[in-house]
Amino acid sequence: MFKIVSKQKIAPKEFDIWVEAARIAKHAKAGQFVVLRVDDLGERIPLTIADYDREKGLIRLIFQVVGKTTAAMSCLNAGDSIKDISGPLGTPSEVEKYGTVLMVGGGVGIAALYPIIKELKMAGNKVITILGGRTSELVIMKKECAEYSDELIITTDDGSEGMKGVVTEAMKMVVERGEKIDRCWCIGPSIMMKFGTKAAKELGLPITVSLNPLMVDGTGMCGCCRVTVDNKIFFACVDGPEFDGHKVNWDEFMSRLRQYKDEEKISMDKFEAEVGEPSWQ
Repeated sequence: MFKIVSKQKIAPKEFDIWVEAARIAKHAKAGQFVVLRVDDLGERIPLTIADYDREKGLIRLIFQVVGKTTAAMSCLNAGDSIKDISGPLGTPSEVEKYGTVLMVGGGVGIAALYPIIKELKMAGNKVITILGGRTSELVIMKKECAEYSDELIITTDDGSEGMKGVVTEAMKMVVERGEKIDRCWCIGPSIMMKFGTKAAKELGLPITVSLNPLMVDGTGMCGCCRVTVDNKIFFACVDGPEFDGHKVNWDEFMSRLRQYKDEEKISMDKFEAEVGEPSWQ
């Protein structure tokens, strides 16, 4: 059992928890994730390690309510426990001194981007960060990202904060003003990463994305998380989650994400009927 020591609602349907997991905290690196199970009958889901405290033996998980498991997690509070957490899993981010790096994040993908931003800055890079969302309240972790960024650019679809528009427009703005970008990361909703990759290609930038396919065991045994990259099959849980965005088969990846959409809705509807008024709205 893994005890939740703190919980905070940071945006509509988005929660931030710190969990006791000393062994995972000891070995965690930027870009890695865990696979967890809320209870004995629960499914296994992957969540990126948003931060960790080695001294206190804690890991930070940020999640959005999108289905039954994350809805059940949102009902837990400080003092409650998560049944199983396995990790750290996946290949860590390739952190070194590149020069100037452009970091692009959206949605809960910002939680995955943050530890990479932190380590890249500590490695001596100039870090330019772009965070986007539909509206201001959905752009999370602004303060944390700003702490390790030389420049933080906010974009919102509705213009409620920062630049009105989407992250790809900000990417173009940064390059067109004369910045020489040596490396770029883009992490967020699949559609954002797809168009972020398209923008990077037009701008001549190398780009790394973090893929979040359906996942079960997290060790490469089940093959559920297979993705096509450079016309070859890889397992996101062990070969990734980070890949060259220019080589990802985006249409196939996004199609597989929708594979169990109907079943997920049935499960969620049943859960909502059981628990009554949703607490995550």
